[in-house]
This record gives sequence, C-alpha cells and structure tokens, in this order.
Amino acid sequence: MNRDLGDYRRSYEKGELLLKDTPENPMELFQKWFYEVDNHFPEDETNAMTISTIGLDGFPRNRVVLLKKYTYEGFVFYTNYQSEKGQAIENNPNVCLSFFWHGAERQIIIKGKAEKIAKNLSDGYFESRPRGSQLGAIVSNQSAIVESRETLEDNLRKLEKEFEGKEITRPEHWGGYIVKPIEMEFWQGRANRLHDRIRYTLQENYSWTKNRLSP
Repeated sequence: MNRDLGDYRRSYEKGELLLKDTPENPMELFQKWFYEVDNHFPEDETNAMTISTIGLDGFPRNRVVLLKKYTYEGFVFYTNYQSEKGQAIENNPNVCLSFFWHGAERQIIIKGKAEKIAKNLSDGYFESRPRGSQLGAIVSNQSAIVESRETLEDNLRKLEKEFEGKEITRPEHWGGYIVKPIEMEFWQGRANRLHDRIRYTLQENYSWTKNRLSP
C-alpha cells in the first residue's frame, strides 16, 4: 500500500484571531467560540473532544469523548473509572484536550490536570441519562476484552429484566472528571498557512498571560 496525500490542500479563510480582540480569561473565548460553532456549524458535533492520556505502558493514547459541562474551573466529562483512560488518569492526571471544528476552521488545545468530581455531581448526571445509557454504563466493562457482540447484548437483556420497574443507581466505577486547564491554545486557520495561534498560560496567582505564537 502506497498513497501520496501531498496534493491534499485547503485554504483556510473563514476568520481571524487577533490578540487585541481576545479576553483576559481563556474560558470566555472558549464560550464565545463554542456558541458560534454550535449555532452556525450544526454539522460539527460541538462538544466532541479528544482526550490524550499517558497509558500505563508509557505510550500516549487519544480518544474522542463528549464534553458535558464547562465552567471557569474546567471541563467535565464522564467515563468508566476502570477503563484504560481511567487507569491512565489515576496513574498520571496530566492530560490534553483538543477540539477541532472544521466548519469554522478552528482548533483549541488544552493542557491540564484531571480529577474526579464529587460523587453527588456524578449521581446527578447519571440520573439525567436515558435508561438505556444507565444500563450500558453498568453492563460494559469498558476496555476489557469481550467474547462477542452477542455477549454484550445478552448481558444487557439480563440487566433490563433485573432492573425492570426499579430505579437504577450509579455504579461506583462510573463517574465524572474535571480537567482544570493550565494552558489553552486557540487556533484559527488563515490563508497561506499563516494561521492565528493565541496561547494562554495560567500563572501562580491564577491570572492568565497570553501570547501570539508563530503558525
């Protein structure tokens, strides 16, 4: 197999990002961009983000998860604590998040530390999930080898019968993480590969500095 992709080119011309127009807090810019993408580019799954962790084998590993909440403090997502990503975070909480919104020709890269959120917050989100998703969180031993698709579906049917007419409570192995950023970079595609890159860095007094980076 040998395919040259050197002729795959695209000119980015949908926007600009000037340092003078950016707020002092990067979360305000994140919110602005998120709303703009969500409203104007419905083909993008706006809250889909890539999370990168360092696995127990020492290799980085990326996967797409869904952002479920963001505040000035950070970014919240939910997962199985016993999954590969959960074990990786337990071993090394330093992670990287990234959003790529191709419709708007924008990217955000976030470096931060992940930590579990309070149990009552995980309980509240779990209760808001559809019943099928609640059962799925229980039946899936995420990242473990499974014999077949049929095994998963059989186990789900058994759980459906077991919990028929009953309230489903959150399993202890499932819940939320918040990633608290220490660095956020905003990338806006520009013509001739002279892209705009603004990087915010958290200081010891919890203020942010910002700088323009070369593309």
